[in-house]
Amino acid sequence: MKALRGIAAACTALVLASCGNGGNQVLQGWVEAELIFVSPDEAGRVETLAVAQGDRVEAGALLFTVDPDLQQADMTVAEASVTNARQTYERAKELLKTATGTQKALEDSEAGLRTAEARLNSARTRLARRRAVSREAGTVQQVYYRPGETVPAGRPVVSLLPPRNLKIRFFVPQATLPAIQTGETVAIACDGCAAGLTAKVTFIAGSAEFTPPVIYSLEERSKLVFLIEARPEQPEKFRVGQPVNVTLPKQAAP
Repeated sequence: MKALRGIAAACTALVLASCGNGGNQVLQGWVEAELIFVSPDEAGRVETLAVAQGDRVEAGALLFTVDPDLQQADMTVAEASVTNARQTYERAKELLKTATGTQKALEDSEAGLRTAEARLNSARTRLARRRAVSREAGTVQQVYYRPGETVPAGRPVVSLLPPRNLKIRFFVPQATLPAIQTGETVAIACDGCAAGLTAKVTFIAGSAEFTPPVIYSLEERSKLVFLIEARPEQPEKFRVGQPVNVTLPKQAAP
């Protein structure tokens, strides 16, 4: 019985080496997300919220709007400036034709028109960006501000999780590290998950997760582990924070 309990304890440790699976090495890991935080460029009051936590959105879908009053006023001023600058430019052209104007006056008015048009384009962009849209398909993970609340510039109103931003993280002992390569496929299993799930290794840490002492014994070296990240082939099958078992190929077994 003591021997059986020892085997069970070994199979539930952080690193589960050669416990079943035909000699494959099984490691424990977890699902992590790289969230996209969507925020306004300028402070304002949230006017509408078009999504809720858990909603799936497509690229280009409206997420929220922030009150555009100040930006609309700036654009009105910029439009008036362009109208005045264009009139000044046209008048300078006519005066030059009749020899009552100068080339410098024409060039100055043309430069003024270009500047006014640039300011108008900037004002239009600022106004358009009061409507926040999703840049890619994903799931709304969190809503931080509600309609009527004032959000500071750069503070996220919602966070999104595109499927490609989901990753599996796990650790491997240093003895196993040389046998794992970027691009290699590992098997992923979890409670309630479908069989046959896999992920591709995309990152291998260049150093141990914790700084070891300068001199270490053989026993201490065997405890060093390195972080590995892998992107699941079917990310929609996983949930953020979910614990998983990662099975390495047989050739990666120490």
